[in-house]
Amino acid sequence: MVIELTDENYSDLVSTTDKAIFIDFYSPMCGPCQEVLPLLNNLNNYFKDEAIIAKTDVTKNPKLSAKYEISSVPFCVSIGAKDKMVKEVELGAASVNRYIKMIEKAQGKSFFSRLFGK
Repeated sequence: MVIELTDENYSDLVSTTDKAIFIDFYSPMCGPCQEVLPLLNNLNNYFKDEAIIAKTDVTKNPKLSAKYEISSVPFCVSIGAKDKMVKEVELGAASVNRYIKMIEKAQGKSFFSRLFGK
């Protein structure tokens, strides 16, 4: 299930999970955002319970938008599973493969860790 993040539930989610988090910041009036939203279900199906896939409407969540300094959408971030730091960002619509790589990096599954098993 793709989680709808809000100003109210963000802190609880980030502090209580041990999974990588992918957040799509979008606006209902944004055409490219509407292209990205269906990809979130694909990501959710791909990662199943291994990552959290979330979206947040910037028009309804000004605190969360300000926290990530969102000035344009779509804007996607991946947050590390262990350190809760932003690992990658993507401004504008991208491919599902790009988003998968962002999430894998946040999980600690970079190219070298896959290559050397770390």
